Amino acid sequence: MMKLSLLLINFVLNVALLLGVYSSNYFSRDDFPPDFVFGAGTSAYQVEGAASEDGRTPSIWDTYAHAGRAHGATGDVACDGYHKYKEDVQLMVDTGLDAYRFSISWSRLIPNGRGPVNPKGLEYYNNLIDELVSHGIQPHVTLHNYDLPQALEDENGGWVSREIVIDFTSYAEVCFREFGDRVFYWSTINEPNVYVLGGYDQGFTPPRRCSPPFGVFPCSKGNSSSEPYTAAHNILLAHASAARLYMTKYKTRTLMQDKQHGFIGLSIYAWWLAPLTDTKEDAIATQRAIDFHVGWFLDPLVFGDYPTTMKQNVGSRLPAFTNLESKLVKGSFDFIGIIHYNNMYVRDRSSSLKMEYRDYDLDAAIELIQIQRNSSAFEFPIAPWGLRGVLEYVKQVYGNPPIYIYENGQRMKRNSTLDDISRVKYMHGYIGGVLDALRNGSNTRGYFAWAFMDVFELLDGFGSSYGLYYVDLDDPDLRRYPKLSAKWYSQFLKGESISLDGVIELKKNLSTPSHAHLQ
Repeated sequence: MMKLSLLLINFVLNVALLLGVYSSNYFSRDDFPPDFVFGAGTSAYQVEGAASEDGRTPSIWDTYAHAGRAHGATGDVACDGYHKYKEDVQLMVDTGLDAYRFSISWSRLIPNGRGPVNPKGLEYYNNLIDELVSHGIQPHVTLHNYDLPQALEDENGGWVSREIVIDFTSYAEVCFREFGDRVFYWSTINEPNVYVLGGYDQGFTPPRRCSPPFGVFPCSKGNSSSEPYTAAHNILLAHASAARLYMTKYKTRTLMQDKQHGFIGLSIYAWWLAPLTDTKEDAIATQRAIDFHVGWFLDPLVFGDYPTTMKQNVGSRLPAFTNLESKLVKGSFDFIGIIHYNNMYVRDRSSSLKMEYRDYDLDAAIELIQIQRNSSAFEFPIAPWGLRGVLEYVKQVYGNPPIYIYENGQRMKRNSTLDDISRVKYMHGYIGGVLDALRNGSNTRGYFAWAFMDVFELLDGFGSSYGLYYVDLDDPDLRRYPKLSAKWYSQFLKGESISLDGVIELKKNLSTPSHAHLQ
């Protein structure tokens, strides 16, 4: 069934691509369901700053950045959202956002990873949430985004230790208890399928664990052959433990507390994957790539076990679920978060399975090649048919669960221009693609642009820009400036009809602040 679904979806998308049918061109917000949510997002280490203030302790992302892995930049100050949150919420109101997605810094709230709650951290998040809610903006909260407390990493290896399940569940309960009366949308772990590969196989993201001959950089510890699977397994168990706690204790009325009317899920990174050639080998490899990339997490959540291809190729290095664990994980979500930016071709590399010592890439036995059409090497191609493919695949294979598109946006070079016409075209195409998916029966509930403002990015610090708002790092006050994309998004959110032809007209009609500070 899964292979048949993939073949049918790829056929439809390839026909659309050949015909030049990308997405709905002319639309307005009124074309979306009344309860469809539009927002934008950031994450704690990327926006807050105040890295050493008011009791916060380092996370593994702090350690990574201070080792010079983001071109020497750090999130010590970032956008200073810790002090400027009221100003930022007002910008969200001015833009017309329904919702704001942000993450909680575990090491700000519970500095040692477990134990006492930091009153100042608690105060900050209460203030931020109250500010959002008082202005009618819906908080969507992520509990973990690459920023495990360094104390837990040092103590037991973090996500490679089974103890993390208890630690994460305890941390999650603090958040549910303290914020759950106002926060109704919770994501446990952000893009774990990317997090474990970058952090435990290739070693180019926090916590930089890997082993020879694998790894982009030399690592001081780790095992690339087994740790990605161990960490992923513990993430699934921690997610399920926290989700079951939320569902049973906080969504169910008890004698001690009122019911919280919220929802909980997990967010995964999802390329659309298509065969490089029309050979049978590449077609099979593409399904295998999807199993390893998306099925790795969605299969356990929906069916209670890993994909058969993974169990066959990885063997004993892939942890097995006990019957109890399978029941705990299966169905432990109310929605799935999707993170999507671009698409990949898949080439078969089955010969890698003959190698005795393998990592994830060799187990998957594939080569990924970015689909690059009519775009600079730096910017992402505008190809919303890929997001439609992801949404259609999840609909057909996983029972059409509720979906929030939690990240989607265009990468540009920082300090280039406020007239980010490429980002406007990208957003226009992808929001139109979401509308097409909705009309085809997708259960998508919301779309969040990445990012609300230019933030500290994981791999290149301040070298790239995804934001709707520019942050002037040379200004001591870190002043924010709206880009063309912020104005376009605001017009759309406030009900104006949008067409691709109108994008150029928008650029002509909307004035922007002086670009002198970008030079």
